Amino acid sequence: MLCGDVSGKTQTCLCGMFQYLYMYGIGIAYVITTSTCMSAIRRSNCYHEKGHAAPCKHKDTPNMLMFGAVQIVASQIPDFHSIKWLSVIAAVMSFAYSFTGFGLGFAEVIENGMIKGSIAGAPASTRAKKLWLAFQALGDIAYSYPYALVLLEIQDTLKSPPPENKTMKKASMIAMILTTFFYLCCGCFGYAAFGNNTPGNLLTGFGFYEPYWLIDFANACVVLHLVGGYQLFSQPVFEFSERWFSEKFPSNGFVNKFYNFKLPLLPSFHINLFRICFRTAYVVSTTAVAAVFPYFNQVLGLLGALNFWPLAIYFPVEMYFVQNKIEAWTRKWIVLRTFSLACLLVSIVGLIGSIEGIISAKFG
Repeated sequence: MLCGDVSGKTQTCLCGMFQYLYMYGIGIAYVITTSTCMSAIRRSNCYHEKGHAAPCKHKDTPNMLMFGAVQIVASQIPDFHSIKWLSVIAAVMSFAYSFTGFGLGFAEVIENGMIKGSIAGAPASTRAKKLWLAFQALGDIAYSYPYALVLLEIQDTLKSPPPENKTMKKASMIAMILTTFFYLCCGCFGYAAFGNNTPGNLLTGFGFYEPYWLIDFANACVVLHLVGGYQLFSQPVFEFSERWFSEKFPSNGFVNKFYNFKLPLLPSFHINLFRICFRTAYVVSTTAVAAVFPYFNQVLGLLGALNFWPLAIYFPVEMYFVQNKIEAWTRKWIVLRTFSLACLLVSIVGLIGSIEGIISAKFG
């Protein structure tokens, strides 16, 4: 768990609740994103064959069901330590589609011979709508670094020497620099290329139509990345839940008993009935919620706004106060409290904007 006991048992439980709820939400977001990318591949080929004005529309629900079926199988991977190969594939795919998005945006700016857009951003029909969109954008930005929630779980898989925390600190710094670089490049060059018509997702919003095969490749990379990413964020939830039930019901055979299962030409493996049922129900629930609210930008904004302040700001600041014995009303205390309050306001307005966006998309 990301949160330690330095802030007291109650705050530790609250922090854990937010952390696992956020991981669950990331699973929902990944189902939505994957289905959108799968639809984009089909639409890209349709536009290439029938023209850009063709009515190429495809439903997302079948794609979500396909992704859910894959995750039901993948979720039976025993634990976090067993998904190293999946993480490597996901990382390679991430670099592939990030470079593609960056390259397409840069090429479009060169082809246009000008930078589109303005400092004021895209216009809206009313000032209120503009404000809602700005609030939602804050939520999207707050979602930018979800991997921070699993840093300690990843650290637990490392070998020493050197010390795990030193290795993780170096890896985190590299990850933040690379992630920020690609976020800024894709976001800035995307807006410079399309201005007020910039799609919410450069690879699925069809700012780009050609080369269609490159769009297909990039979206396929996103799909493969999210297959691994879903497990990266789900495995800690599985481990915590299964450990809690095992400790709560130590003599229950359904929860604790493992069976050897052997298929021809394959190595034998252990199965646990509770693990199969719980993990299957978990995947089904994330898929069902995604099918009901299949709104990419709004859902990302909601997740970011809900968890940005408590997980990225409040609890780390509180732990810092306790660990370093920071006294109240000192200069450092005042600065960090002010910073925490400002971030709380960002989370609130981001949450409001994202909820309004979901309501408008669902019922508007």
